[in-house]
Amino acid sequence: MSSIYRIRGVRDLPREELFAPGHGLCAGCTAGTVIRHLLKISGRNTIVVNATNCVEVSTTMYPYTSWRVPWIHVAFENAAAVASGIETALRVMARKGLIDPNKRINIVVLAGDGGTYDIGLQALSGMLERGHRVMYVLYDNEAYMNTGIQRSGSTPLHAWTTTTPVGKVLRGKMQPKKPIAEIVAAHRIPYVATANIAYPIDMDQKFLKGLQVEGPSFIHVLQPCPTGWRFDPRYGIEVGRLAVETAMWINWEITMGDFKVTVRVPKRKHVKHYLRIQGRFRDLSEEEIEEIQELINKEVERINRMAGEEVIGPLAE
Repeated sequence: MSSIYRIRGVRDLPREELFAPGHGLCAGCTAGTVIRHLLKISGRNTIVVNATNCVEVSTTMYPYTSWRVPWIHVAFENAAAVASGIETALRVMARKGLIDPNKRINIVVLAGDGGTYDIGLQALSGMLERGHRVMYVLYDNEAYMNTGIQRSGSTPLHAWTTTTPVGKVLRGKMQPKKPIAEIVAAHRIPYVATANIAYPIDMDQKFLKGLQVEGPSFIHVLQPCPTGWRFDPRYGIEVGRLAVETAMWINWEITMGDFKVTVRVPKRKHVKHYLRIQGRFRDLSEEEIEEIQELINKEVERINRMAGEEVIGPLAE
């Protein structure tokens, strides 16, 4: 798969489909596209550990499954712990000569923001600290979508959810999004990256890099949710692209401590272009939109300092 480093478009990806059609994901959900790309990169020698989430319930409706690789469903909170056990078992089997020690088997965790930011953070931290060779893929739809759109640690400031209503007193979620990828990077693991399905080649390259490192890796993928974010299902990719163009989301990677922004934005769009396409932000006042814009401006300054250059440009007039 090293040839993937030279791809210039999705046509260069393997043709084999390891994620079968016929799943029950919502219309316009991009999680299925993320998984298709992930499995094209990882190939058949892959074991997927899937925490309870909307992908799990939508792709394994008994007696059917969309997974053409070994797949295990685990509880909401322990995907990283189960993946750690699988990785350890494979190392022991290789040492005992029960499997080919030269055969590289990819172990991939697929979990949502609820099972990563919140309930699964302890198991994730343990997996990272112990150094298991597991790639953890967080698909982030910024709420507990599977159980009714409740807020999570990933939900952005002022976003509506069923547990963060927008009224005269409470104005959606009152806290900013938790910087989970940087929390993971603080464990000093070999590879951490953020990705976005609107930039598929950038995402695919990061999947490949994450699979090739010796030790844990973490890929944080933004996953626009038409149901929870309240936008027309046709616009999932457009919403993802606007997240980057407004710097609400920044695609970066840290390789052995080296920080790099992988998708530059020469001129940023105002954050209102991203917020107003989504129903979860429809009740925001101009003052609240500007509050979010100011937070983004400060984040852009911080990212540019980390990068050592202006990789995210000024706000367009």
